Amino acid sequence: MAYENLDSKLVNALLNDGRASLRSLAEELDVSVTTVSNHLSELEEAGAIEGYTPTVNYEALGYDVTAVLHLSVEGSALEEVTERLRGEERMISVYEVTGDDDVVAIGKFRDTDEMNDQIKRLVSDANVKGSNTSVVLSAPVENRQFELEIDE
Repeated sequence: MAYENLDSKLVNALLNDGRASLRSLAEELDVSVTTVSNHLSELEEAGAIEGYTPTVNYEALGYDVTAVLHLSVEGSALEEVTERLRGEERMISVYEVTGDDDVVAIGKFRDTDEMNDQIKRLVSDANVKGSNTSVVLSAPVENRQFELEIDE
């Protein structure tokens, strides 16, 4: 096999089975174990693969409430607020965005009381000028990753 598109094929194989061994990846991609190992190391060093982690179903573990928080932040404090949110255990995603809001954060909570406590802590921050929270009713798609396109 030519090494053309090998990195993309390797990423796609890992998306299908993140626990695949180097040997099984090499067999699937028709290259040597050393080639897979080298390419995998290069992808990790480049930051294209940031880690290997299970996909967790938080609802199955009792985190029944997903909230989407929209925050307006004092301009000079944007980095401070996003770093604070980044450090919050229940925040699974934090985005700096354009538009009416400055930050959108997604959190997982056991119940509405836990969510409410988190929101109260956030809005008490003098750098947070306003907030709007949406509670997710259902998640038809969540945590989706997609395979990379391969030029054939």
